[in-house]
Amino acid sequence: MLRVTKALMLLTDLAFVGYFTITGLGLIPLEWAFADYTNPLMADWNWSFLWIDLLASATGLASLHLLRRGSPSGPGLMLVSLVLTMASGLMAIAFWTLRGDSSLVWWLPNLYLMLFPVPAIVCLTRSRPSFTAS
Repeated sequence: MLRVTKALMLLTDLAFVGYFTITGLGLIPLEWAFADYTNPLMADWNWSFLWIDLLASATGLASLHLLRRGSPSGPGLMLVSLVLTMASGLMAIAFWTLRGDSSLVWWLPNLYLMLFPVPAIVCLTRSRPSFTAS
């Protein structure tokens, strides 16, 4: 199961970087853009995801590298990345719900971000040792 998650993480982490690169260069066609895309407030909302998405990407790519090397810190960093990715998708879905916007073009990718990490998060938290305060 984690093998599938690793592949999805790699694609997702690269897609986060690609999305913000494309957005920054103004290459998203308006017909593909979310509602009110040209509204400065909506643009700010979109860019507010930059840091959580890039942090998810950085920790995800780093965890994949560490896991490939057999580092014991790989699973923990993978968990951080997956939780950040899930939070990013959840924040977007919550926003679109509050706005009453049901465009599948934006719901589907964000539902994916919110849901694909869940099985791996469960797996990683089950196998993590418990720590007690001394």
